[in-house]
Amino acid sequence: MSLYLRISLLTAFLLLTRPLSAQSDDLLMRVWNGVQQAQGKFTTGCGSVVETRTSKLMVKPMVLRGKFCAEGMTRFSLEYFAPNELRIRFNTDYLNITSGDGKTEIMDIGGSVRRTQSAFSRETSITGLKKNFTITVVENSREYEMKFVPRSEAYRRRLNYLIVKLNKRDFLLRSLEVDGKSGVNSVFLISFTTLNAKLPAETFEVMKPK
Repeated sequence: MSLYLRISLLTAFLLLTRPLSAQSDDLLMRVWNGVQQAQGKFTTGCGSVVETRTSKLMVKPMVLRGKFCAEGMTRFSLEYFAPNELRIRFNTDYLNITSGDGKTEIMDIGGSVRRTQSAFSRETSITGLKKNFTITVVENSREYEMKFVPRSEAYRRRLNYLIVKLNKRDFLLRSLEVDGKSGVNSVFLISFTTLNAKLPAETFEVMKPK
C-alpha cells in the first residue's frame, strides 16, 4: 500500500466523523443531517475491513483482511492480518505504519489532517467543496452513495474519484472506494461489530519521534 493511499484512507475515514456542510439539494441535506446525528450518537466504533485492491500491473485483485477501531476524530487504528501483516495507527498528531518485519514509519500529520477536516466542516466549506469537487449523491433501499470527483488541480493530480457509501438506517460507513492517479483502485468494505465501547488506551498507542 502506497504512503499516499494509506494517508488518503485515514483522512477520508476521519472526514466521515465530521458533519458535512449543507447543500441546496434535499438529498444531500438529508445525508448531512443523518451524519451529524450519527456523530453525536456514536463516539467509538470497531469492526472488520476487507480491502480489494486492483491495478493494471496486477495479474489479479489483491484482497486484504483486517480490523479497525476509531474514537472521535483523533484516534484511529487499522490492522491487516492477511495476506500480509500491516498496522496503521493515528493518535492526535502522529501516524505509525508498522510492517510485518516490525519496522515502523513515524509521521507527524496531525496538522494536515486537521486542516483537511476544517476545510470540509466549516459552515462555508460547501463553497470550497464545490470548487474542488463535483459531488453527486444517490440513494437506494439500503444506502446513500456520495461520489467526489476532483475539479481542482490540487486534487486531480492525485485522485480520480472517491466514493463513500453510508448505511441508510444509521448513516454508518459501509464502504469507501479510492481511485488514485497511481493506477491503484482500492475498495474498503466496512462492517461495524461494536459501537460506543470503552476502548483500551493501548488500542491507539503510537511511537513519537525521538
